[in-house]
Amino acid sequence: MKDSKLVLAYSGGLDTSYSLRKLSKEGYEVHAVSINTGGFSKIEIQDIEKKAYQMGAHLYKNIDALDPFYDKIVKYLIYGNVLRNNTYPLSVSAERIIQAVEIVTYAKAIGATYIAHGSTGAGNDQVRFDMIFQVMAPEIKIITLIRDNQLSREDEIEYLKTQGIDVPWEKAKYSINQGLWGTSVGGSETLTSDLPLPDSAYPSPLKKEKEETVSLKFTHGELTEVNGETGSPVALIQNLQERAKQYAIGRDIHVGDTIIGIKGRVGFEAAAPTLIIKAHHLLEKHTLSKWQQFQKEQLANFYGMQLHEGHYLDPVMRDMEAFMESSQKQVTGTVFIKLHPYRFELLGIQSPNDLMQAEFGSYGEMNKGWTAEEAKGFIKLTANATKIYQHLNQEK
Repeated sequence: MKDSKLVLAYSGGLDTSYSLRKLSKEGYEVHAVSINTGGFSKIEIQDIEKKAYQMGAHLYKNIDALDPFYDKIVKYLIYGNVLRNNTYPLSVSAERIIQAVEIVTYAKAIGATYIAHGSTGAGNDQVRFDMIFQVMAPEIKIITLIRDNQLSREDEIEYLKTQGIDVPWEKAKYSINQGLWGTSVGGSETLTSDLPLPDSAYPSPLKKEKEETVSLKFTHGELTEVNGETGSPVALIQNLQERAKQYAIGRDIHVGDTIIGIKGRVGFEAAAPTLIIKAHHLLEKHTLSKWQQFQKEQLANFYGMQLHEGHYLDPVMRDMEAFMESSQKQVTGTVFIKLHPYRFELLGIQSPNDLMQAEFGSYGEMNKGWTAEEAKGFIKLTANATKIYQHLNQEK
């Protein structure tokens, strides 16, 4: 085929394996590309590569996107203490954005004419991938065989068998998507509204029961030390995850609105993201002004919603990131956390910017910056607007 160069977002699963085989048989020069956002081990990468060539890939490439994932997305999720519906740290949706960006960047670099992905027509990922692809490379045509042909798992397996590929494709009881910023867990229980996921569904079982204290140091809002150990933010997140997941911390089920308008329910475990966000938030309570906290909460909630729904490339996202980055100038200090099985305690903080250290008084104890008469006058003026309203509307 003329101009047949095609980049496939390849995970090694059934949908992308079917797409790879079908497209290669149709004459496309398929570059199967996996984006590592924390979910692949070296052995898994080798297995995926082997399978890609078995399916007919012209070239397989695994792109390590951990640092871009942190720099472009995770950092701002921490700055904003972003938890969708006050619950979910946007584990999968955040990954999909950077995966889409890296895929289309690679496609443009090699001069590809087509991009393909294995999304169905019933989920969020189709929106995230297509939007990023269309905005960054409107000249590249998008191919989605599973969505366009409404293929079932059985259809895909049968086709691969006709191609002499009889690989076991049993659907796992629980679908697991693991990455730097948390692991999603889906199963039959999450398709209903009343059932919890069993303990066995979560990939990290409880291993430690003796309580342990950890310290997280933040410098201008970024994690810079765990228990006194320094390292890159990515390494520190991974370090904390390995330590905290042994307590089975960070498990929950998120219920929210999907991009396509239906309600969705998904389990997740995110030990490090949960600890980091909660610790960072506590440090902000001590170091930011009341109005900084208020305005940041409004922006961060909107930022998380836009990211979840695939609007990462809208310029308003860069504006909000600039605001959040500016807000972190004083967010430096250490947070102390006690780990227990299935839970944790925020013990307190130490910071040179702790606003509780100001010499104006101690809450509920003694003031040093104003007199009793000044306090009375302040209270009288503060109540004035409400007094006027109630006076005029009392009889009404």
